[in-house]
Amino acid sequence: MSKIEIACFNPESAMIAFENGADRIELCDGLSEGGTTPDFETAKQIREKINIPIFVMIRPRGGDFTYSDEEFEQMKSELVQLKSLQVDGFVFGILNENDEVNIEQNKVLVELAKPYPCTFHRAFDRADDLENSLEKVIECGFKTILTSGQKPNVSEGKENLKKLVDLSDGRIEILVGGGLRSTNIEELRAFTKAVYFHSSAITDGGAFANADEVVALKNK
Repeated sequence: MSKIEIACFNPESAMIAFENGADRIELCDGLSEGGTTPDFETAKQIREKINIPIFVMIRPRGGDFTYSDEEFEQMKSELVQLKSLQVDGFVFGILNENDEVNIEQNKVLVELAKPYPCTFHRAFDRADDLENSLEKVIECGFKTILTSGQKPNVSEGKENLKKLVDLSDGRIEILVGGGLRSTNIEELRAFTKAVYFHSSAITDGGAFANADEVVALKNK
């Protein structure tokens, strides 16, 4: 049974996703930056209203995925704070200066997040060497990788997405996202054999999820 995660950049989108059948919410701020850590109070309010799983983004800023010591300390601190809300998981990803998966720093955050599972986000799509990066993410203890197959979007990345599903062999979930819409989800599901899909469900270039799009993604 396929599942849908909706990336929500504001409380309104979270409620739209929840009320229209999303299986999980990725909660973040910073739509124009591709997702950053949400405000604690916002996350608290959403947690009180929503009973489907909420995975929270831990990302101090937009741009690259290599962080200073101060930024890494901020990530640890915010993760611990947000963990107190009984969210259901966390979403982050750290690379080193050579665009390789930073095993040491990711492991620290995965350990801090326990017992909650972690998703390695689309930093994966900037990482070098598909197969090697997959193994490193698994080694860090992540349960899921959010990826467009190391291409600009899921349609261009479908060959790599299929390869990742095959290579992962059940050891980690491949969460297909990046340009995913109700118009291409059926083809991608059939081709990649993935079971979990990720979309913002924003269809008008605005900031809010579209209820009809959430329903369409879920139905397809």
